Amino acid sequence: MFGEIHNTEGERLDYSVHEGGSEGIVLLGHGVTGNKDRPFVVALAESLAAAGMTTLRLSFAGNGESQGRFQDCTISKEVADLGSVLDVVGDRPVCFVGHSMGGAVGVLRAATDRRIHWLVSLAGMVHTRDFAEREFGAETPDTGLMWDEESCPLSQLYMDDMANLGSVADQGAQVAVPWLLIHGSEDDVVPLKDSQDIVARAPHAQLVELPGAGHVFSDAATAPMVDAVVRWVREQMSH
Repeated sequence: MFGEIHNTEGERLDYSVHEGGSEGIVLLGHGVTGNKDRPFVVALAESLAAAGMTTLRLSFAGNGESQGRFQDCTISKEVADLGSVLDVVGDRPVCFVGHSMGGAVGVLRAATDRRIHWLVSLAGMVHTRDFAEREFGAETPDTGLMWDEESCPLSQLYMDDMANLGSVADQGAQVAVPWLLIHGSEDDVVPLKDSQDIVARAPHAQLVELPGAGHVFSDAATAPMVDAVVRWVREQMSH
């Protein structure tokens, strides 16, 4: 539909489109160590398209089949990647759905880019410095790994970006579009408190807490998450 998409560094970004026939388009962004093909991301895209909403799921540079090195992945770079996708999408109204680190990417982009008309955060990361210290503080950057995954080396670049950002709570207060946050009560990667902290400051946000759901909305948690997102996005796009 959009041909090849490249970021500002010339790296090709892998994406898949699910045609739903809508004028507006939903962009799905994944979290750290993830990609566009995670099961719950695919399930959400298929359900959105079945409900009539064209959906594009994206792998940020360095992830999945996109070009680039994983070691170069940072929130700041992914904010720029999202901007490159928005450039290609053009004038179509956009809803961005970001999971985990992709949630922080969405906040930073939506706070300053009016091309995003609606925002959804799924277990969205807010306090980035705290996350990096909690999850990876025992590792040595540029030699250690994220969660012992050989394909996900921990870089100093990543740790520095997380520390420099600190938190996206202030930017969340600047998001001026309708915003849905969904977070599981049993999330042991990004605490529910992250979403509670940011929604308290965001005038256009609403939080849906899913009892028993973990970080990646697996198994029984997939359907409630998908239903909540599809229902909300369909309502927003119909206005």
